Amino acid sequence: MICCLNPDCLNPLNPNGKKFCQSCSTPLVSLLRNRFRVIRVLSDEGGFGRTYLSEDVDKLNERCVIKQLAPKFQGTWSQKKAMELFAEEAQRLQDLGEHPQIPTLIAYFEQDGCLYLVQQFINGDNLLKELQQRKGYNAREIQSILLDLLPILKFIHDRKVIHRDIKPENIIRNKSDGRLSLIDFGSSKQFTAQVQHKSGTSIGSHGYSPLEQIRDGKAFPASDLFGLGATCFHLLTGNSPFQLWMESGYAWVSNWREYLRSPLNAELDFVIDKLLKKDIHERYQSADEILKDLTPKQLLALPPAGKSSGKIPATQAPSLPKSYPLLRTLILVSALILLFGFQESWYKHFRRIQTSLVSRLSQHNNSGKDDVLLGQPSKITLGKVSLANTLQGHENSVLSVAISPDGKTIASSGADRTIKLWNLATGKEISSLNAYSRQVNTVVISPDGKTLVSGSDDSTIKIWNLATGKQIRTLEGHSDSVRALAISADSETLVSGSDDNTIKIWDLATGEQIRTLVGHTFWVRSLAISPDSVILASGSFDKTIKIWNLTKGYSIRTLEGNYQTVTSVAISPDGKILASASRDRTIKLWDLLTGKEIRTLAGHANTVTTVAFSADGKMIASGSRDRAIKLWNSATGEEILTLKGHTNTVTSVAFSPDSKTLVSGSEDNTIKIWQLSQ
Repeated sequence: MICCLNPDCLNPLNPNGKKFCQSCSTPLVSLLRNRFRVIRVLSDEGGFGRTYLSEDVDKLNERCVIKQLAPKFQGTWSQKKAMELFAEEAQRLQDLGEHPQIPTLIAYFEQDGCLYLVQQFINGDNLLKELQQRKGYNAREIQSILLDLLPILKFIHDRKVIHRDIKPENIIRNKSDGRLSLIDFGSSKQFTAQVQHKSGTSIGSHGYSPLEQIRDGKAFPASDLFGLGATCFHLLTGNSPFQLWMESGYAWVSNWREYLRSPLNAELDFVIDKLLKKDIHERYQSADEILKDLTPKQLLALPPAGKSSGKIPATQAPSLPKSYPLLRTLILVSALILLFGFQESWYKHFRRIQTSLVSRLSQHNNSGKDDVLLGQPSKITLGKVSLANTLQGHENSVLSVAISPDGKTIASSGADRTIKLWNLATGKEISSLNAYSRQVNTVVISPDGKTLVSGSDDSTIKIWNLATGKQIRTLEGHSDSVRALAISADSETLVSGSDDNTIKIWDLATGEQIRTLVGHTFWVRSLAISPDSVILASGSFDKTIKIWNLTKGYSIRTLEGNYQTVTSVAISPDGKILASASRDRTIKLWDLLTGKEIRTLAGHANTVTTVAFSADGKMIASGSRDRAIKLWNSATGEEILTLKGHTNTVTSVAFSPDSKTLVSGSEDNTIKIWQLSQ
């Protein structure tokens, strides 16, 4: 189809090969600037143009967004202001697009009398659409949203930019990793000490923009923070600040708690109340101030890089040593703070001290204790570790890697819509399987070594003969991207997880769908099956892990120890331990039988994206957005070493059957082969 670029066209889509629009007779443009193919209209821009979903043919038809500004009402103030804001938006994206959660500017040009701005496409839903689908957020989720958005606001404010239109529609959750992206800098404004106190044009959205912005046209970092508070209020209550503003102006900010479905914890209540202050001087002035009020509650979830969190599982009571000076110190300090501390700050100080002391107690008491539980030797010493090879062949991000049971073949899949098979020993490409129109998110090889299975953004699962590379069949049933796959040890059962929030169980030999598991409230992104093929573990962006009886299809329990989305799960070869990775930068180890948390491994500086056990069960490998791979002693939780070499996010790791080789895939488009010797 060819999309008509006339912003007034009522039916812009036309069949291929047409030279003129069938609806409005406007000449059709097959490629803007000989590079961008317009697919369809995303939105109208208030009579000044449209926003289109497009493809960049110079980048393997990668999706992008094109904003169009069509000249109307020539010479009017409105047209002049629109052009000014359009140019400013391009400049903002040029300046700010280096941040991974802000769309990058791809191009800015004029063609056929219109201005065009081309930017990165963020594949996901905005928070307003997400709210409409799920009907509300809890306090923990709002806190997570704040912790995701505040660093972005700090980034733009540090560069003297005010967004001026913070609202759910301008915040998109990226389907690839669940991170929030801030979009639409068309209202943003550069500010300096000389001009920030001058009146200007009133720009923003009523209800989300504060009084000083709507009434006086003034905008400050604190103005964006009001929009952030209004956004959190909307997500918590389901009540639109715009509708409330239409009814009673800013009166709602004084009694915002009346709209809550249930009371908030004291800390989040305090933060949102301060964000929503009508008087700018009573409001938070910077993102850093909010982060300081939120961070103490996150110490157990986000420990300093390189240090163990020492968190005691909620299901376990620590056994104290006979000598307990730390406990006495904790009680004494708590009493002193209660006696002499200020009402507003004593709790924060108490939590900081409590966290530190409990962490030390936990480390002391757990020393040697979990080694017995895990049944593993307490010390692992690796000899020479080397980067044996770097495989280059994918033209875009490598999203998944798998190793065949005989240790001879690597399978990889990527955003370039291909699956590649490689000889592990030589690093040479064996074949490339090209049967997809969308990116291939995951590949897995059956334990018997006969079958390769892949899942894609096109919602399908394809089954291949690993030896010949021929496609056997395509499985259809999911209504959104397939992101996770697992095959039982007997190679008879296939399990798939999808962004449609469901898990499906299939007969691998026949392709027949056996059942659908429903329970997660958000995308299912990781799966693992126990060695006896009885237990299934699933990790989701709803921040939970669910344990299922695979053979009968019922839920056994839900694990809720993660503060952020669960990105990866793996089960140890002996079937006793479950490892989970999360956006909270940690790996958690769980007793698979009881569901109790054993320990937390901390050390990565960013989201942990993938986790895998070695075949002998002695090591765990983890990959992260910090571009590093870490090896851990699965018995003690000790970090063995860090492998560095990738220049972008590590998306997938896999051990060879003899545990002597580790393969990693990355968004830097490469696969690396690491030789490990013990």
